[in-house]
Amino acid sequence: MAHEESRIANDDLQRAAFSLVELLIVVAIIGVLASLLIPAVQASRGAAARTSCANNLRQLGLAAQHHQLALGYFPSGSVAKEFPAQPFTAWTFYRWSALASLTPYLEDTAAYNALDLSVPLYGSTFGVRPENVEAVKIVVAEFLCPSDIGRPILDGFAPTNYAVCTGSGAGGGTPRETDGMFFINSQTTPSQITDGLSKTALASESLLGQPQSAGPHDPQTEYKFAFAAPISDSLCTATAQWNVSDPRGFAWVNGEYRCGLYNHRDTPNSNVPDCMGVQLGGGVKLQFTPFGWRTARSNHPGGVNMLLADGSLRFVGDEVDAKVWKDLATIAGGETSGVP
Repeated sequence: MAHEESRIANDDLQRAAFSLVELLIVVAIIGVLASLLIPAVQASRGAAARTSCANNLRQLGLAAQHHQLALGYFPSGSVAKEFPAQPFTAWTFYRWSALASLTPYLEDTAAYNALDLSVPLYGSTFGVRPENVEAVKIVVAEFLCPSDIGRPILDGFAPTNYAVCTGSGAGGGTPRETDGMFFINSQTTPSQITDGLSKTALASESLLGQPQSAGPHDPQTEYKFAFAAPISDSLCTATAQWNVSDPRGFAWVNGEYRCGLYNHRDTPNSNVPDCMGVQLGGGVKLQFTPFGWRTARSNHPGGVNMLLADGSLRFVGDEVDAKVWKDLATIAGGETSGVP
């Protein structure tokens, strides 16, 4: 009787155990489920990051509208003017960005309260003036896209993923009197945007710089630099200089192309490297004027978020027609192209 009970118990144990084949099947099933689940989780996170990024741009759009309602015009893309206390300081050293001008209209007022916009951003030695050394380090969450690295990329500054649109990139990347909403000392009013507020780009996004001093260089996160202006295709192609000291987007307070400005010279996420130049001469009023061709770039699959002048938002694909993309950048081009 005891022997029979032992045999039955052993049979039950053998039936309860997994065979090697069954174990391999279970492992394979788990692997298949994981392979299906992980991309789904990643896609969900990517979609959430894109939505959060779009919401940041919407907040900038609301701030821009409030600025326009309060003062009658949209903020300047950059600032250049005389500094009476030091009249030989280059006018372009003011260089405050549109983002800096929008800080009073954002919910986070810490940056605005800390900034002193009455003095130039930079002093005669190219360093930040003492009045703003601490203020320019303040990270503003609304200026960072969660799909990017989300941290400062240059000591002494807080970065930005967002930039305002100067237009089509005409004039060799000039930042002065451009065909878009923003340029040096611009004060664009809604009535000047004759192409229509819903058909005109106000801002978009761009990736933070991650320069590689030894290469290879990535056009999505790095840019070429030429000590000349205006820039041209031949100049940008010929230069072997990549700027690795001042990464793209390094300072939200800075109203130059590598930080607070962009244009539609190339389509989103183009493989053509962005190119910057600088006007070295021209006297105190024009000296050190930054020129550039900088396109919209993002880590969102297939395109970029773009804010329009009426405050609405669109996701524009990488394959957008180049002419349509440029048409969206101008305020009075007379084009009939709509948002794709």
